[in-house]
Amino acid sequence: MIVLRHIFNFFYRIWFYVLVTVPIIVLFPVLLVSILRESWYPFFFKLARLWAILILFGMGFYPKVRREERYERGKSYVFVSNHTSMTDIMLMLYVTKNPFVFVGKMELAKIPLFGFFYKRTCILVNRNSPKSRKEVFEQAQHKLNQGLGVCIFPEGGVPDDSQDLLLDTFKDGAFRLAIEHHIAIAPMTFHDNQKRFSYRFTSLKAGPGRMRVKVHKTIPTGILEMEDRRMLREQTRNIILKELQKPTV
Repeated sequence: MIVLRHIFNFFYRIWFYVLVTVPIIVLFPVLLVSILRESWYPFFFKLARLWAILILFGMGFYPKVRREERYERGKSYVFVSNHTSMTDIMLMLYVTKNPFVFVGKMELAKIPLFGFFYKRTCILVNRNSPKSRKEVFEQAQHKLNQGLGVCIFPEGGVPDDSQDLLLDTFKDGAFRLAIEHHIAIAPMTFHDNQKRFSYRFTSLKAGPGRMRVKVHKTIPTGILEMEDRRMLREQTRNIILKELQKPTV
């Protein structure tokens, strides 16, 4: 039985990369045109949402979204959530229509074809470099000034799924940005992404099924000062952690 599970896992994960790649190949000319100007990014974002939807449903995932608040059209937010899977990217795109850019790790730019657009549309960070972290902050400020949102996974990486850890500690970056620009934090909780498609290729945590999302109320930052960032960080983390601790329904 375990052998069959490994075989299924192997081909299921290969299918994921097929779904990631094929739409990019098909849409390559349109995608290429959409990134030629910064002002055309909202159109690229719509294509990215279509790409994400094809992957989610092509993998047999069906998102189930519960919302405490609807995002205002044309408004910028700093989107944050827990991070356990590559499918977090697709699910984040699925949940919101407000254009945003991802802040993501530099290593993903090495993925063939996907990396070509990833490094041209996302803000890349080398988490081991203080200089890179400073540049990320400056680039994110530029995107916010353009009226776009920013998505940051504040754990700063994917926790090891072999450990019994619901949620890692949060880094300050997302909360500094939100306070600096007086932009609301938009927290979400992803319940099932790890068991639907764990980050590790060799993990047996993979298979179709529901992906529950809780869209929490946004947290305003208009009256906050920079020294409040740790309070904001812990408030956001506690909201997500409390949701993750709820019994499975």
